[in-house]
Amino acid sequence: MFTGIVTDMGKIAANKPKGDSIKFLVEPTIRQYLNDIKTGDSMSINGACMTVEAKKGNKFEFTTINESLSKTNLGDLKTGSYVNLEKPMKLNSKIDGHIVQGHVDTTGVVKKINRLKDSWEYFIEFSSRFRDNIIYVGSISINGVSLTVAEIVKENKKSVLVKVAIIPHTYDVTNFKYFKINDRVNIEFDMMGKYVMRKLEGLKPKKFKK
Repeated sequence: MFTGIVTDMGKIAANKPKGDSIKFLVEPTIRQYLNDIKTGDSMSINGACMTVEAKKGNKFEFTTINESLSKTNLGDLKTGSYVNLEKPMKLNSKIDGHIVQGHVDTTGVVKKINRLKDSWEYFIEFSSRFRDNIIYVGSISINGVSLTVAEIVKENKKSVLVKVAIIPHTYDVTNFKYFKINDRVNIEFDMMGKYVMRKLEGLKPKKFKK
């Protein structure tokens, strides 16, 4: 369980495909970042919950299997890529963002970036299959960052385009500053909203065969 408040960035030091999985070696930018991390702990990597398999000095390894590769942008990572990192939240800690499970729902595509005077606007497009999982000024996790849906810009049968606003601090401490047009990003929708939608689906009249 996470909060969507990124605590460091990590640089991909190596990636080794093996069968239908990939083993990654990550070096956090904060040298002491792994001091309280042990093998078997969870770590949010671009918003996807992964398991720390080994620590090697200031680096750690994790493996992404086919199931995660099919739902996230982790398969796009190359040596030198930067990922957002967040350690699991503690039960006695503040929730500064919102409850993020690290279970990526889908990927979106960066369609447009606006540089304003003191902030940035990012326009993210994703499948219309998930249109009911967002609301105006609702919470959304993009690459593990807790954000607010600033605007639902466009909707059609195929896709939804939303806008999120990024403040200078978030821009500085996350990999948003490396985003380019057409980059894929991991999206996790608000957990409470998903449970509500699931419940409402169960209340729909059932169709019976004649």
